Amino acid sequence: MSHNVLIVDDSATIRQMVRKVMQMAGLDVGEVYEAANGIEALAQLADRDVDVILVDINMPTMNGIQLLTRMKQNARLKDIPIVIASTEGSKQRIDQMKEFGASGYVRKPFQPEQLRDVLAPILGVSSHAAAAADGNADDGLF
Repeated sequence: MSHNVLIVDDSATIRQMVRKVMQMAGLDVGEVYEAANGIEALAQLADRDVDVILVDINMPTMNGIQLLTRMKQNARLKDIPIVIASTEGSKQRIDQMKEFGASGYVRKPFQPEQLRDVLAPILGVSSHAAAAADGNADDGLF
């Protein structure tokens, strides 16, 4: 079953890279939507159903924390898993994102396997199956 994904990052280059990394990681991705900030993400979510959202923390107009806060206040959006993909790596900031409801975190720049390992359990795909699809079944994942 393919999964629809929303990538929220203010850099078009990063959004394209994340899209490519998801394909390289062997994840069964359906539609991939993009937004440059939290406001655009909320507009996308008004018209589309997604299975997971990858969100940067630092963005103009509405940052990742503000987006998570708004989503958690909306009955239709509050249960969508959110993975933070950010250059910020402080424990305090990561803990803050967990408090706001993030399901996972991957630090940019990341390898395809790192993104796969964070997304696979959220999407209900075993890391081993995704690794086998990626040709890396011998990397120690179960």
